Amino acid sequence: MANPLVSDRFIDFLLYDVLEAEALCRLPYFSEHSRATFDPWLSACRRVAREVLQPTYKPMDLEPPRFDGGHVFVHPSMRTCWKELVELGVLSASRPIAIGGQQLPLTVATLSHSYLMAGNLSAYGYAGLTTGAAHLIEAFGSDEVKSLFLAAMYEGRWTGTMALTEPQAGSSLADVKSTATPSNGRYLLKGSKIFISGGDHDVTENIVHLVLARIDGAPPGTRGISLFAVPKKRLDAGALVDNDVTIAGVIHKIGWKGLPSVALSLGDDGDCHGWLVGPEHQGLKCMFQMMNEARLMVGANGAATASVAFHESLAYARERKQGRALGVSDAKALPVPLTDHADVRRMLLRQKAIVEGSLALIGLSAKCADLSEHAEDADTRTEAKLLLDLLTPIAKTFPAEKGFEANALSLQIHGGYGYSTEYLPESWLRDQKLNSIHEGTTTIQGLDLLGRKVVAGGGAALMALDRRVREALTLGEAKGIDFGAPLAAGMNELLRVTGTLGAKGASGDVIGMLGHSADFLELASIVAVGWAWMELASRAAGKTDDFSLGLVQTAKYWLATELPRTAHLASLCESNEPSYLELQDAWLG
Repeated sequence: MANPLVSDRFIDFLLYDVLEAEALCRLPYFSEHSRATFDPWLSACRRVAREVLQPTYKPMDLEPPRFDGGHVFVHPSMRTCWKELVELGVLSASRPIAIGGQQLPLTVATLSHSYLMAGNLSAYGYAGLTTGAAHLIEAFGSDEVKSLFLAAMYEGRWTGTMALTEPQAGSSLADVKSTATPSNGRYLLKGSKIFISGGDHDVTENIVHLVLARIDGAPPGTRGISLFAVPKKRLDAGALVDNDVTIAGVIHKIGWKGLPSVALSLGDDGDCHGWLVGPEHQGLKCMFQMMNEARLMVGANGAATASVAFHESLAYARERKQGRALGVSDAKALPVPLTDHADVRRMLLRQKAIVEGSLALIGLSAKCADLSEHAEDADTRTEAKLLLDLLTPIAKTFPAEKGFEANALSLQIHGGYGYSTEYLPESWLRDQKLNSIHEGTTTIQGLDLLGRKVVAGGGAALMALDRRVREALTLGEAKGIDFGAPLAAGMNELLRVTGTLGAKGASGDVIGMLGHSADFLELASIVAVGWAWMELASRAAGKTDDFSLGLVQTAKYWLATELPRTAHLASLCESNEPSYLELQDAWLG
């Protein structure tokens, strides 16, 4: 049986029973839609993922992009994938009808795209980056900039990238050194960028880089950064000509091998033209739109990569016969499927909890994005925006970090076969590792969550989460769920420790507040996914089919085994446990 990539029944249940996607159609912005338009879109994404993208995954992993003569050449099958993605309408699925989009709720688009990510995350990466870059231009570009780039990008004739990172700066964008010199209404860019995904290829005729740089005389730090659209080739008298954007090299990655990562050199010959996007010195503020969208996309990629590996290991464990079940001592007894072994079921259950909890968390976050933009009343928009801001670092990090654990369990279930290139789990494990690194490392997400998101507005976002958790617990109790107490206790721990750490920060004790931000992020993630599982279980409770019973059992597992960890994590944060805070470099050997 072919790998389904993602469970159709789970996505349908999540989308319609839990997230109530059809209710979004009562909002004026989505009034042209209904389940009658959502289901065909889901079906189309599933078809392209399974019939087009999935068969290209292994060949693209085995034959990474080639750098020759200053240009990058990708696997030939990528052109077929791109054609299918463009014809499907992926690039503008959630964008307004007025600019050629389908105006789908992000809730629907994101969960539908999870199939494409699971089928071939590299192939989808070209699309996701192009949509994000085009949306930046749509939101902040002048009429001239929109006319130059927008249609070509949404129509798939040109792709897009985000070009932030520089060799000397890494994730520290305050240290960006690329420059932009005003020149006849444009700017001449000069500098270097590194780890630019999709930064060069032979799939489309042009690539538009969204570049962070400093206009001459700009103030230091992040306050002096501006945003520019810098095409690989620029239009000159109706023809595309080179724009002095050169490729200094290709990064030899361990995963995501179908999507080239390159080092860019801008303006070596002084002729790299860029167009300002948004106000001067406000580039990082504008770029945060794409960065936050990308963080949710990375979370969805993490969930999808764990999902395809989970389904691969589940099928293998059901088919592979080995050993005897616990308590069976008869040597003549026939070998049993791996699923008959308790510890294999443990590994499968943990994968299921991580995968489906991650997908639910991504779906809840996407719905917040929809409501924050399109809800009719201001209070709903405000609360949805608060929750979205709070959930974004969690929804980016949990599927990446715990997804890596789930991918490792998939490989483990395959045993020695899993530790070989003939089987796919090792390649998905390699892919997954990037998700905790790009678009803001786990460290950065923890600092953002604790240093900004949970304390903003006097803790308004955290109180909004608390209300959602209490509502889910009340619904679960009404449905007969009797295992919700650990979630309530975990939420209380989160509220309490946030108050303690916030007070330390307010008093000027930055280390006391942020020293254990990674532990705080894990604590908040456990609670947020506990909330997601309570939302799932409360809709499945009382039903007797295997699917529903499986959801309730998995929710019970998560709350029983993970939520108690919140007390320990809270203790580490509050006490500012000093082991690594006091550690000196010389002590490491």
